[in-house]
Amino acid sequence: MPQQLVVTAIGADRTGLVSRLARLVTDCNCNIVDSRMAIFGSEFTFIMLLSGDAVAISRIEYLLPGLGYELDLLTMTKRTTARPTTAISAHYVLEYTGKDEVGTLGAITTLLANHQIHIGALRTETLTAPETGQLLNHCTMTVQLPQGAVVEAIRHELFVLLQELQLTGRFEAQL
Repeated sequence: MPQQLVVTAIGADRTGLVSRLARLVTDCNCNIVDSRMAIFGSEFTFIMLLSGDAVAISRIEYLLPGLGYELDLLTMTKRTTARPTTAISAHYVLEYTGKDEVGTLGAITTLLANHQIHIGALRTETLTAPETGQLLNHCTMTVQLPQGAVVEAIRHELFVLLQELQLTGRFEAQL
């Protein structure tokens, strides 16, 4: 029975890091089920969900720290299980932009949590408005509405909150 392992690697960005990590995964006879890579400042970050049999997962847990040391990466692993399927009524994209303020993401994600809305993906970035030089926060997230969710009520609450926070945004079904 396949097992799953979450692998995280963080360190100074340089060419070849993904290649070396992917080669280790292959050498250990694991499969990359899902992955994300991003650069934050000058730091490389990589997260993978791996699957494999017990021997393969144990092998990567054993070998990854050595590769991390060699590449000067902070690495971490955590065993996990496949995510149980839940009744989802729809997938939506929530996107907003506005003045970069402390607490914006917390306020919006609290509203989502209160409606049992699962966040599947999230990306935030700080941009500079070309005409004013003001810092702006731009966020895009993919969310999953639970069965029975009343979309128009959620949309209304979201737009009231966006207006209170002086943000512009959209909330649309993802096709």
